[in-house]
Amino acid sequence: MNTTLLKSIALASVAVAMAGPAAAQQYPAKPIRMIIGFPPGGGTDIIGRIVGMRLSQTLGQQILPDNRGGASGQIAAELTAKAPPDGYTVMMAHITAMSILPSLYPKLPYDPVRDFAPVTLVATSPNVVIVHPSLPVRSIKELIALAKARPGQIHYESSGIGTVQHLAGELFKLQAKVNLLHIPYKGAGPAIIDIVAGHVQLGFDVVPVVGPQVKAGKLRALGVTSAKRSALFPDLPTVTESGVADFDMSTWWGLVAPAAMNKGNIARLHSETVKVLRQKDITGRIAEQGAEVVGNTPAEFASFIGAERVKYARIVKDANIKIE
Repeated sequence: MNTTLLKSIALASVAVAMAGPAAAQQYPAKPIRMIIGFPPGGGTDIIGRIVGMRLSQTLGQQILPDNRGGASGQIAAELTAKAPPDGYTVMMAHITAMSILPSLYPKLPYDPVRDFAPVTLVATSPNVVIVHPSLPVRSIKELIALAKARPGQIHYESSGIGTVQHLAGELFKLQAKVNLLHIPYKGAGPAIIDIVAGHVQLGFDVVPVVGPQVKAGKLRALGVTSAKRSALFPDLPTVTESGVADFDMSTWWGLVAPAAMNKGNIARLHSETVKVLRQKDITGRIAEQGAEVVGNTPAEFASFIGAERVKYARIVKDANIKIE
């Protein structure tokens, strides 16, 4: 073998050896699809687009929102779980698909633990108890009194069966000892359209969705479902403060990827997402939606998802919620 050929082989070997690290450093090399499990206009869509637009700038590649609403987030979760784990499909996960539905459906088309790699918990938000202005109530106590006087006549909307809005309504029925009728929709957007139009009277919706409607006077807010008051609506009492003991339910969103995604790519995505969440204007924009940024580690997010599953399994059991 001549000297020239040996040199060529040596150079080629060096090039191959260097290609691995270089390729890893290049991630992402093309646009990333962010699957959103609800239609445009809902809290998941709003938070996903705020974070995705800034990530597009910091990563140097577009984050393309892909709204796949339906089945309370199951469609999006299954699509994400079965996507190639190449780093180019992620999901803005929602509390419903990850921590609530496992207690309601014995067989899901995905496993919330096995099929996903948690990246980070993005934000949390209290839900707001809202009513159409035509309903003659201005407090939680007045709502309870009216519901007892009109059993089964007050309708509450949710963004789907098994969503946090649905569970909030069922827990409210249980603990306030009232009879309300549940009307599920295919996402928060359609639900809010109908409550603003007066087709349903009551909702337990997330702040990013109902905040603008409340401020515009199209809906009336009575309280928040979280353990503490909302920074966006500090004058609103919690449901617990209003006499319904131990009522604590909040919505959350987090970034996840298919389980087998390269750990180096997950680390890059986590690092850049947390940097975005720490930027003052992004923190401010999310705060304007009534949500609070988190940005924890993948391990912390995984632990959080597990704790939420335990919490909602207990609520489903205590409220005897059944999926017909």
